[in-house]
Amino acid sequence: MRIATWNINGIKARLGLLLQWLEQEKPDIVCLQEIKSVDEAFPRAEIEALGYHVETNGQKSWNGVAILSLMRFDEVTRGLPGDDEDEQARLIEGVFSVASGAIRVCNIYLPNGNPVDSEKFPYKLRWMERLTAFAEERLKLEEPFIILGDYNLIPAPIDAHHAENWWGDALYRPESLERFRTLVNLGFTDALRAVTAEPSYTFWDFQAGAWRRNHGIRIDHLLLSPQAADRLDDVVVHKDVRGWDKPSDHVPVEGWFTF
Repeated sequence: MRIATWNINGIKARLGLLLQWLEQEKPDIVCLQEIKSVDEAFPRAEIEALGYHVETNGQKSWNGVAILSLMRFDEVTRGLPGDDEDEQARLIEGVFSVASGAIRVCNIYLPNGNPVDSEKFPYKLRWMERLTAFAEERLKLEEPFIILGDYNLIPAPIDAHHAENWWGDALYRPESLERFRTLVNLGFTDALRAVTAEPSYTFWDFQAGAWRRNHGIRIDHLLLSPQAADRLDDVVVHKDVRGWDKPSDHVPVEGWFTF
């Protein structure tokens, strides 16, 4: 089974790109972030025509997440609990039946947090704390559980070209890293680091020739519960998609599993 994450950076602007990739790769489940669309305006018909079921948690002009699946959804959860006043659409979770039982796939778009001297950074930290509490409860189910998406977080120096230039940014500073380690230390496995120790980037900024110079960072991650990690076969970063016409600044990252 192939389960992918991709910050699409606007579904309307990248629909052709998405459809081309879906037809070429045919992943089983795709988690999209930053769809920048309300649920009613999401182009589900074009995606459903390729055989996918579609569930969204949208928001006008920004944020928004979606799950596309070749399998039917058994359950869908929208929104991160812990703050009734938080209206940002940043989480959607689906449960699916497979031959070995059920798998739970949680798609997140973690806040960027910049600038750090604004309310955006404390919001990021609070959101990460809420995510950790949510994940801790989910782990008690002892089932294959995957939290994947755009984490807006650089885990280690190997995950950035010239990591020293990023130090102090909301994506790479002590407070963010501490909370990420707290989440991982609940018992999660970083899927890509489970299969390779080599640098592998998932995001290249549109500015300053970042793609041409390979000045990328790795901020799109798949974290796996022990039950999911046991089923991991490989991780593929579809770097070539960054060179396609009118690309997102992120590329798809795909976990291959035996479920």
